[in-house]
Amino acid sequence: MAKISASDAGGSSVLRFLDLIAFSEGTSTIKGSDDGYNVLYGGALFSGYTDHPRRKLTFPINGKQVTSTAAGRYQLLERYWDAYRVSLRLAGGFTPENQDRIALQQIRERRALDDIKAGRIQQAIAKCSNIWASFPGNTYGQNPHRLDKLISHWVELGGTLP
Repeated sequence: MAKISASDAGGSSVLRFLDLIAFSEGTSTIKGSDDGYNVLYGGALFSGYTDHPRRKLTFPINGKQVTSTAAGRYQLLERYWDAYRVSLRLAGGFTPENQDRIALQQIRERRALDDIKAGRIQQAIAKCSNIWASFPGNTYGQNPHRLDKLISHWVELGGTLP
């Protein structure tokens, strides 16, 4: 479950969408993780939230080597952590709350908040697909989930559809 409050997120449906991202990225399902907040690209865990772990890891995906610094519940790249930490004036390190705040800002930037609040999850996923490689419709080539699976999980989380 996301760590920021529903009022800070803009409603419980937005918190649900953050949980959907974590499910899609596969972080919240890693055994022994802190609900995904301490997961490195590839599934290993990191300890401490003082800063982004800044680990560049390479794994084979679909016959090619993919290198990434992605970390945390929403698999945030190191360079984006550095930029958002400054622009959002975040204090306290790569904490779960700060990870939530950055994911929320990324959703805002994709203009998907109104879609989420209205239950238009297919549209929200499409708008955010260039951020999260696990969402269908992106060009990352990293085996995104099928839309019907994500919508089904949205409903399991208690989300509604129009």
